[in-house]
Amino acid sequence: MDTRIAVVGIVVSNREEEAKKVNDILSSYGHLVVGRMGIPYKDRGVSVISLIVDGTTDDIGALTGKLGNIKGVKVKSVVAY
Repeated sequence: MDTRIAVVGIVVSNREEEAKKVNDILSSYGHLVVGRMGIPYKDRGVSVISLIVDGTTDDIGALTGKLGNIKGVKVKSVVAY
């Protein structure tokens, strides 16, 4: 199966409550993650995580779907290549 490179943007608005869930999901999909950067944006009260992933479209969709089902988490992805 062909893999794709994608960029995933994640905004967590209730970090104290949901950080463990987000990190558990990211850990379980760690084999897809090429790079990760997380920044707390204190002025807006959110945390922003950007990921570069390499996986099948099904794997990327599963990852973003699970993250998007967490209350207070917004996810967008772009399959770049």
